[in-house]
Amino acid sequence: MKNDSEQLKVRAEELRREINYHNYRYYVLDDPVISDAEYDRLVAELKNLENEYPWLDHPASPTKKVGAAPARAFSPRKHSLPMYSLENSFSLHEVRDFVHRVQKQIAHTDPTFWAEPKLDGLAVEVIYEQGIYTAASTRGDGYVGEDVTENVRTIRNLPLSLFHLDFLPRYLEVRGEVVIPKNEFVRLNDFKARKGEKVFANPRNAAAGSVRQLDPAITASRPLYFFAYGTGLVNFPEDLGWNTQEEIAGGLKELGLPVVQGGRICFDLGQIEACYQEQLKKREQSAFDIDGLVLKVNELNLQDLLGFTSRAPRWALALKFPALQGKTRLKDIQVQVGRTGVLTPVAILEPLSLGGVVVSRASLHNENEIRNKDLKIGDSVLVQRAGDVIPEVLRPFKQERTGTELDFVFPGDCPACGSQVARLNHEVALRCLNLSCPARLEQGLIYFVSKQGLDIEGLGRKWIRILVDKGLLRSPADIFRLSREDLLPLERMGEKLARNILDSIALARQNVTLPKLIAALGIRHVGAQTAKKLAEHFPDLDMLAAADEEALQRIEEVGPEVAGSIVKFFRNPENQKLLQELKKLGLWPVYRPRGRKDLPLQGKKTVFTGALKTLTREKARQRVEDLGGKVLSSITGNVDLVVVGENPGSKLARAQSLGVKTISEEDFLRLIEDSD
Repeated sequence: MKNDSEQLKVRAEELRREINYHNYRYYVLDDPVISDAEYDRLVAELKNLENEYPWLDHPASPTKKVGAAPARAFSPRKHSLPMYSLENSFSLHEVRDFVHRVQKQIAHTDPTFWAEPKLDGLAVEVIYEQGIYTAASTRGDGYVGEDVTENVRTIRNLPLSLFHLDFLPRYLEVRGEVVIPKNEFVRLNDFKARKGEKVFANPRNAAAGSVRQLDPAITASRPLYFFAYGTGLVNFPEDLGWNTQEEIAGGLKELGLPVVQGGRICFDLGQIEACYQEQLKKREQSAFDIDGLVLKVNELNLQDLLGFTSRAPRWALALKFPALQGKTRLKDIQVQVGRTGVLTPVAILEPLSLGGVVVSRASLHNENEIRNKDLKIGDSVLVQRAGDVIPEVLRPFKQERTGTELDFVFPGDCPACGSQVARLNHEVALRCLNLSCPARLEQGLIYFVSKQGLDIEGLGRKWIRILVDKGLLRSPADIFRLSREDLLPLERMGEKLARNILDSIALARQNVTLPKLIAALGIRHVGAQTAKKLAEHFPDLDMLAAADEEALQRIEEVGPEVAGSIVKFFRNPENQKLLQELKKLGLWPVYRPRGRKDLPLQGKKTVFTGALKTLTREKARQRVEDLGGKVLSSITGNVDLVVVGENPGSKLARAQSLGVKTISEEDFLRLIEDSD
């Protein structure tokens, strides 16, 4: 007969299994078999057991979805395999080009395509080990994201333990989208508006902002959902695995994970077009924001053959839906000053709902656009959300004019500092030339701390504006001099918030890289990709500052205009002063390339088969990448090397039949040691 402890443990396990099953029925199958009241009773019983007997606590318990203790800042987390974004297309003609390009690159094959709705949310990666949820991270730059493990744990439809089926992977990275239902987004914004807080621009921003809360309890309170669309690194028991996108979608669902609904196989362009039209019709009725259709080559071995560009897979494409449009009134035109001094007119609109998002402002770009579109203050105008995000004024309804409309007169002086404005080198844009202009300073600092810059969590637009107004920030270097004593006197700044901001600044200082710092400086025409190229050629800011236009133009992607902009930036006395301040503060990263050109696995594709005795699969994969190679999951003629562990199974026979080189785990370890 079981003692009381054993009976309590058995009952807790039964409750967890039962609650997880009902979560699966409700969130994945959309087919609940018990009432909400019955479900709540099960959860309440489990909570009471775990509270009364702490030794019954379990990391995968469904009661863990209420949120852990607040974090001070998010730590970086490297992805095992890059999380690429997708190339966008905007017409079926571009899809035809994509399909023909795929067919040409893998001639003598007959690829099929997996098509599924493109959810508009935050891309995350969720990790399970032995079927138990262990970690989660955002996409970040594709290589390193933010560790949001405790926050993602709270998402209502995400299982913390997977069904223990025969094909349960030992290690599984699931990639998917975190989204908020459109009706819940409206309720959330109404709630924030009533509290006097800034509302979210769209459901995607709401999902991203909710996941990136420092307090997981806030994330837990938000109506977030997760839907899987693919995998990263997967470690199956030998001879098991998925060979197609269709199998991945079906397999993840069988494990108890919610997957993107509506995916299907398309055999030709006609079926792809039919699928697109079907999803376009369902767009307005969908509970979640859908902004297009994702197409992927279905067969994973063909995906391996097609490979990747530096930014995206060659085997996938996002076909975006047309922009949403609506009619409203142009109430006013205001001018904003950007970080480079550009004066940008902004349309102030009567609020208009487009696809569940309220639009009240839109950029008009420059004076010429206002003239070319013949816009007048007071006009009825056609507005669209380009790409379902960026509002744009398309044209006025001239036939509805009453004669009370007003022409817009562009200011001759900067609206922020009163300095004279001018056009440089026959540019369309007008610029404020005053380097000390408070608006330029403010916008430059906002960019410096943004995701495009050093990504300092918690130090957003509002606080930058306040710190500039108080005279606490006069340059980016001042950010790293901020103290608790500077922050606490500010209105609505408490001890906890001040500590979080200072921790985020310290984390940014710790994690700064040369490419990120170059991008954060806001040099005109220099984005993240160009910043990375510059860092590869000039390992610190001193060397970059000393480069002339001729040296810069030897770099791929750097033409005369970009080179001129870089030289002009570093010759500016104010910018030279900033560099010296950053150096004194120790904010002076040196670029260290990932590896040498003579690495033994440089450019080689490697597959592991069988159980490894010395290294985990993840460690082995990391060592291959350190040596310049890439790890694939399946054997094709394109593979250069197969590392054979214990009980290798069918992959070894496949490698031998294709004549692929094989080595033992011991040989692989010697290769690593010889390269260290």
